[in-house]
Amino acid sequence: MGGVLRAEPLWVETFTGLRMGRFEKLVKVVRERGGNGPGGGRPWCLPLADRVLLVAVYYRTNLTMRQLAPPFGISPATVCRVIHRLRPLLALEPAPRPVADVERLWIVDGTLVPVRDRRVAASSRNYRFSANVQVIIDADSRLVIASARPVPGNKADAHAWRESGLPAIAAGTTVIADGAYLGTGLIVPHRRRAGRPLLRGQEEDNAEHRRVRARVEHTFARMKNWKILRDCRQKGDGLHHAVQAVATMHNLAMTG
Repeated sequence: MGGVLRAEPLWVETFTGLRMGRFEKLVKVVRERGGNGPGGGRPWCLPLADRVLLVAVYYRTNLTMRQLAPPFGISPATVCRVIHRLRPLLALEPAPRPVADVERLWIVDGTLVPVRDRRVAASSRNYRFSANVQVIIDADSRLVIASARPVPGNKADAHAWRESGLPAIAAGTTVIADGAYLGTGLIVPHRRRAGRPLLRGQEEDNAEHRRVRARVEHTFARMKNWKILRDCRQKGDGLHHAVQAVATMHNLAMTG
């Protein structure tokens, strides 16, 4: 049975949220990373652009392999092989190093992603088995700079940040965070102590801090338009690859 979905503007923009030009850039990145290289077996039954579209549709819709197979005219087993082959190639580009004498402001926060694999999840405050994913964004462009490997969702944000490897990436850059990151060296709001109300200047600082930090929450909301981040069924590194791929597509969509 022939498939219906092809890497054409109508299907790309409808099912991935990317304009055709940005999708072509995504395909180019995957090709340069070896996505069209030899797999050691039979040739792929879909061209590279259609395979990239399949992975993007999977992350965008969170359909099962069996549901994705008929629109592309392939078997569920082939869908699984395509996803496992290409998902590492959609990873986020490493963050550029801060340029000297250029002021940059980054924002970090963690978000809970429900995941079925109990090895990377824990019962969390959202009443589901979830993983904590730490993400850094640029405050001006709102692009994702980096994301860490998921940790169990019952870990505090400050603990997850220290273990994430992100502090090394953020070295030399001003980074703000919410009060959960107290003691990490990041810029956090002033704390109100019992019997000691905040001074007027501190209240104003906190209001500005909240206004800027809200941008990371808006980024999480946009990233979760890719429904894989609402209920990830992937095992092992599947969630990590999904977050990286979604961050890449989010950045492409934002720059379009």
